[in-house]
Amino acid sequence: MRTLNIEISDFEYEKLGIKNDQLSFTDFVDIISREINRQNLRKSVELAKRYGLSDITLDEISAEIKAIRNNAAHS
Repeated sequence: MRTLNIEISDFEYEKLGIKNDQLSFTDFVDIISREINRQNLRKSVELAKRYGLSDITLDEISAEIKAIRNNAAHS
């Protein structure tokens, strides 16, 4: 097994919620993946608000999906 040393700031360490100075690679990837997912979710919410998509109802979303599926079926 090999050891890899990665330096991060105290801020990043706290932000990522790292509790241990020694992690398996899998645990490290999980931590980073969760942070990337959080960032992507924040960006998605921001874009939805900016373009008015956050105001769409579930019925409107269902109607949009149905219309796209109908168009695809008839193409």
